[in-house]
Amino acid sequence: MALTISYRLARNSRTQRALASLTHLARCPATGQRRTFAKVVIVNASKYDRGCEWKRLEQVAEVVRFDDSTPAEFSERANGADVLITKELPVGADLIARFPSSIKGICEAGTGYNNIDLTAASERGIVVCNVPTYSNEAVAALVMTYVLNFSCSMFEQQKRLFDGNRASFTTGMAGGGGTVIFDLPHRELRGQTIGLIGGGGNIGLAVADLANAFGMRVIISDLAKPRRDNVEWVSLEDLLAQSDYVSIHCPLFPSTRHLMDAPRLKMMRPTAFLINCSRGPIVKEVDLIAELNKGTIAGAALDVQEVEPVPEDSPLFSTPNLVLSPHIGWQRLESRQKLVNTTADNVAAILKGKPQNVVSP
Repeated sequence: MALTISYRLARNSRTQRALASLTHLARCPATGQRRTFAKVVIVNASKYDRGCEWKRLEQVAEVVRFDDSTPAEFSERANGADVLITKELPVGADLIARFPSSIKGICEAGTGYNNIDLTAASERGIVVCNVPTYSNEAVAALVMTYVLNFSCSMFEQQKRLFDGNRASFTTGMAGGGGTVIFDLPHRELRGQTIGLIGGGGNIGLAVADLANAFGMRVIISDLAKPRRDNVEWVSLEDLLAQSDYVSIHCPLFPSTRHLMDAPRLKMMRPTAFLINCSRGPIVKEVDLIAELNKGTIAGAALDVQEVEPVPEDSPLFSTPNLVLSPHIGWQRLESRQKLVNTTADNVAAILKGKPQNVVSP
């Protein structure tokens, strides 16, 4: 029978320290005997587990949960733990060097892992795992949400209403006594081209499936070229020149940082839209802002930004034809429960000595 102990920790720091320092001993409900079991610390659960349940993890380990952790608290709370679960917190070499020898693994509760120093973890013999596929459908749906809204100028229509401009509803409508207003683009998706940068992965191919269902032509630039019907593999330069919508799906590496800069934005059609639901720094924001102000492309949507959270005085908030969302692509409840479940499976695999979803330096 598996032991299950879960702590919903109070905000009181004394209570948190007391619970975090508990030994790995508890009585087995079946025999009453003390047994040793693993301890897992979730260092910033509030970023993703609202509305989710951790039963799968609680079946294999003692779970100590913190809503959030500073770097100093992170180091302290690692004491006595076997596995750490984090999401998007910086886990650099200095922090890893202070981890106790008990740490067997770090589980990133997400797909991206550029926040973790993989080399430092490897040198300590610490396995790092991620969750590569939990939000495929959710992110793909968000990409197509942007495409659908751009295709009928929905964002601009709403902006006009918020600004008090109702001309499209009054004199600008058929039968409204004036000339119908056709000053905003309205295009069907069938026959339009969507280009997926690095779109040979799970999310990119999920977008391809949705776009195909709308009758769109799908072109992809990616070194990996899995066998796939209804898509064309092209160079990045051809993709930018041919696409009505450009969606980014590559990971963030040194080679992809600021991939979409001014020269590449200028390769796009003036009627095209850029969508980024991947990693913020892939787009050089200062260049995007400049080109949107010039009208080089028709518009852009960023669900991810170079710096998160976005500074209050960021020029992104006042850039024309730019739509922002606060990194919501992965946040649907069902996606987050998949994230929690797969993270629990990753922990169980580490404790069994057979880690899965391992990322290497």
